[in-house]
Amino acid sequence: MTNLITICISIALVLSMVLAIVSFWLPQMTPDYEKLSPYECGFDPLGSARLPFSLRFFLVAILFLLFDLEIALLLPLPWGDQLTSPLTTFFWAATVLVLLTIGLIYEWLQGGLEWAE
Repeated sequence: MTNLITICISIALVLSMVLAIVSFWLPQMTPDYEKLSPYECGFDPLGSARLPFSLRFFLVAILFLLFDLEIALLLPLPWGDQLTSPLTTFFWAATVLVLLTIGLIYEWLQGGLEWAE
């Protein structure tokens, strides 16, 4: 078993090093005006294609990732009663839920989830 772990780690390390070295050898594309400008069916663009990004969308995406991670951590919870100490598993899961609920309440009170200003 230890030999298999050593082989997997060494293959991952060698593969990472090879990919990092190859990335320096690949040619870099030099961007120019034509490549960076938006294409609108052959016509000159009427407006800028680079619109500012709202940070509220970013905040909602981060909150979604946090709660998605919470669900991923709590998915094996039904099998927790098969462990030697299911009460400890319950307390850890309850701690995770309480911490994330406190975080959600904090974001809500700070106005991070309000769309209208």
